[in-house]
Amino acid sequence: MRRLISLIVVLSIFIFAGVLYAEQQQPNPPTPAAAEQAKPAQPTPSAPEGTTATPIASPAPLKIDTGDTAWMIVATALVMLMTLPGLALFYGGIAKRKDTLNTMAMSFVTFCIVSVLWVIYGYTLSFGDDIRGLIGSPSKFFLAGVGVNSITDLAKTIPEYIYVAFQLTFAAITVALASGAYIERIKFSAWVLFSILWMSLVYVPIAHWVWGNGFLAKLGALDFAGGTVVHINAGIAALVGAIVIGKRREVNLMPNNLTLTVLGAGLLWFGWFGFNAGSALGSNGLASAAFINTNTATAAAALAWMVVDWLYAKKPTVLGLASGAVAGLVAITPAAGFVNITGAIIIGITAGVVPYFAVALLKPKLGYDDTLDAFGIHGVGGTIGAILTGVFADPAINEAGKGLLYGNPGQLITQLIAVGVTMAYSGIMTFIIFMVIKSFIGLRVDIEDEITGLDESQHGEKAYNM
Repeated sequence: MRRLISLIVVLSIFIFAGVLYAEQQQPNPPTPAAAEQAKPAQPTPSAPEGTTATPIASPAPLKIDTGDTAWMIVATALVMLMTLPGLALFYGGIAKRKDTLNTMAMSFVTFCIVSVLWVIYGYTLSFGDDIRGLIGSPSKFFLAGVGVNSITDLAKTIPEYIYVAFQLTFAAITVALASGAYIERIKFSAWVLFSILWMSLVYVPIAHWVWGNGFLAKLGALDFAGGTVVHINAGIAALVGAIVIGKRREVNLMPNNLTLTVLGAGLLWFGWFGFNAGSALGSNGLASAAFINTNTATAAAALAWMVVDWLYAKKPTVLGLASGAVAGLVAITPAAGFVNITGAIIIGITAGVVPYFAVALLKPKLGYDDTLDAFGIHGVGGTIGAILTGVFADPAINEAGKGLLYGNPGQLITQLIAVGVTMAYSGIMTFIIFMVIKSFIGLRVDIEDEITGLDESQHGEKAYNM
């Protein structure tokens, strides 16, 4: 506990340093009077005598594009598929037989909770008009002002309803990812309360900071589809929660059905095309770059993990292949729409090696019980991807990103700040949330319930009646 408190103190320094640095980087906005004085005295040249001056064309109004809309509907459905059934099957197959249903139920209930809370307040606080770089305006509570023809400046060619739903699926899977560290001993009631509080107090602010024109976006942090917002965020929550809850009585990994895990991994890979290519927010060339980068990095990571597994553990495990693929998906997420194919391969190989050792060596050495390696894969993999985006971002792929290798070393510094701030805020707030839940309803099931299994003790059901 002393180590955890010390870590929280250090992480808090990252938050305040990041916010201060971001504010220093932003020029003070001119006052209305100064802005008026800055306007040119003659905005347009005068027309020759005898001719009529041509009026300045006003910007074209935003218009819904049917092709972009069709793709984004599909992409949104693909990302939903990642949580249900993708993540539920992936996690459920690795869990002990007596905890399979409970593990799946955690993903299921989280998607339902986030689906409701997102349209009430999650969307507006994440993507509403910026308030001091920290949170969105509450002007769209219950989606007030959003109609069938409304469009947001954040996605200029699709209906806002689709943008709301697309971002909802990201919020849902982020919360669900953290559950992998807590399974087999956390109360279902504690998980439900955690899902509500963590989405509201952790995911929403960070999503705004990075994607909603918050202070990290203004600083120039690059995160195409969720390296910081999703994976580092969930990974740090997984680590902190695993430490606070404590170890399971039976810490050994006993997958009950690896066929379900492989099926879940395949659905995650399939759905991730919507996750990454969909983050281009249109049916365009950038979406195609994100698509091919996602597939390439994932394949490279799965092969790299298999090779390391083969060398280190003497056998190429199927669970290793699946884990490597997910690690590759995680790492390429922030970079998918910024890097070229060479960058994607390097990120993929790195994601297949570093998270492997985080799982096989770091976890046993430090002694935390991250049941399904949510931190080792998502926390570590997301950090790799976010940092390497600052190295490999290629302006030929996306002019919005220019990394170290293309003459912009400052981007790497910005990425490190974004990573540090995300880790700090997520770690501190997750700790506080768990302490609050512990004081009210407790975190762990009874010893007898843990021995019996959470399927029966929490739900009165069994995954397998044989």
